[in-house]
Amino acid sequence: MKVTVLQENLARGLGAVSRAVSSRSTLPVLANVLLATDDGRLRLSATNLEMGITCWIGAKIEEEGSTTVPSRTLSDLVSTMPDPQVSLSLDTGTQTLNVRSGASTNDIKGIDAQEFPPLPVPDFAEAILINVADFKEMIQQVAFAASADEARPVLMGVLLKVEGDKIIMAAADGFRLSVRTATLSTPAAQPVNAIIPARALSELARIAGESDQPIQMVMPKGRGQVVFRVKDAELVSQLIDGTFPDYQQIIPRSHKSRTLVSTASLLKACRQAEIFAREGSNVVRLNIKGSGDLQPGEVEISAHSEETGSNETIVEATVDGVPLLIAFNVKYLREVLEVIKTPNVAVETSAANAPGVIRPVGDDDFLHVIMPMHLG
Repeated sequence: MKVTVLQENLARGLGAVSRAVSSRSTLPVLANVLLATDDGRLRLSATNLEMGITCWIGAKIEEEGSTTVPSRTLSDLVSTMPDPQVSLSLDTGTQTLNVRSGASTNDIKGIDAQEFPPLPVPDFAEAILINVADFKEMIQQVAFAASADEARPVLMGVLLKVEGDKIIMAAADGFRLSVRTATLSTPAAQPVNAIIPARALSELARIAGESDQPIQMVMPKGRGQVVFRVKDAELVSQLIDGTFPDYQQIIPRSHKSRTLVSTASLLKACRQAEIFAREGSNVVRLNIKGSGDLQPGEVEISAHSEETGSNETIVEATVDGVPLLIAFNVKYLREVLEVIKTPNVAVETSAANAPGVIRPVGDDDFLHVIMPMHLG
C-alpha cells in the first residue's frame, strides 16, 4: 500500500472512526483502525463489535493494500504532523506502516487486515431516507433520556418505529420518557420496529455533520443490525434484543393544570437551583401559583441543601388550572429544557405524586414525561 492524503482529511477521518475503537477488548486488533484502499479513496474503519464506523477520504493511491494500526498512536501522530500532506506506505512483510510528513518519518507496527472483523456491506437500494437536520434533532431530543444502567439493556436503547411516512423515536429510563415524531419525505416500503443503542445514535449525530444529503438507513435481514450511511461515512450497530415498554401507557391522558412559561427563564432558574440541589438528591420544588382560566400566575422554583443553603427563583407564568406544589429531579428538568427549541414551554401537572408532561408550545412533535419526586 502506498497512499498520499491531506493531513486535515486524515485527522478528520480518524476523529470520526476512533469513537468506535474498543478500549477494553482482549482482541488487540480491536484497538486498531483499518486502513484500506477502496475505489480511489482511503477507507478507515474501527469497531468494538457492537458498533462500527467507516469513513472514506480522498487519496492519491500509488499501490493498493490494507493494514490495521493502533488507533490512538496514529491519531496522536497525525494531529502533530507539520506538513499538509501525509504519505503512508506499508511493508507487507513486517506489517509496518511508514508515515511521512515533511521532515517527519515514523514507523508504526500494525496487525494484518485479515484479522480485522468484517463489517457488513449492505444494499442501500431500499434504504429509508431521513433528513439529516431532522434526524439529528430527534436524536438530541430523545437519546439523553435513555438509561445508563447495564442491568436493563432494553432501556439503554432508543425505540425507532417507522410506518409509512411517519418516524417515531422514544427513550425511557424508568424516571422519564422522551418521544419525538417526524415525517419522512419518502414513505418507507417496510415498517420498522427496532431498539438501537442510544450511544450509537449519538455517534451518528456527531459524524453526520451538516450534510445536505439524507441519511440512509437499512436493516440487513437476519443480522440483528442497523446500518446508517451519511455522506462519506457509515455506522453499523447491533440492535438490542427485547421488548421496549409500552410508552403510551406512561403518558398521562389528562391534566389539572397547564402552566405556560418562558423556556429560557425556567431553564435559567433550574440551572441556579441545581447548584444547591446537587448536594442533596437533586430535588427541585415547583410551586405553581394561579387560579381560574388563564390567570396571570407564577412558578416558584426552589432548592435546599443542608450543606450549601437554599435558592429560590420566581418565574412569571400563565396558569390554567389548580395551584400545585410538585418536586422533580432538577437534572432531568434541565436536560429536557436544554433540547426544547420553542420560546415557551408548557408544564402539565395533575397531582404532587403524578407524572408531569413537558411540551414545547407550538410544536406537537415532541413530549417529555418526568416522574415526580417525594416532597419531604
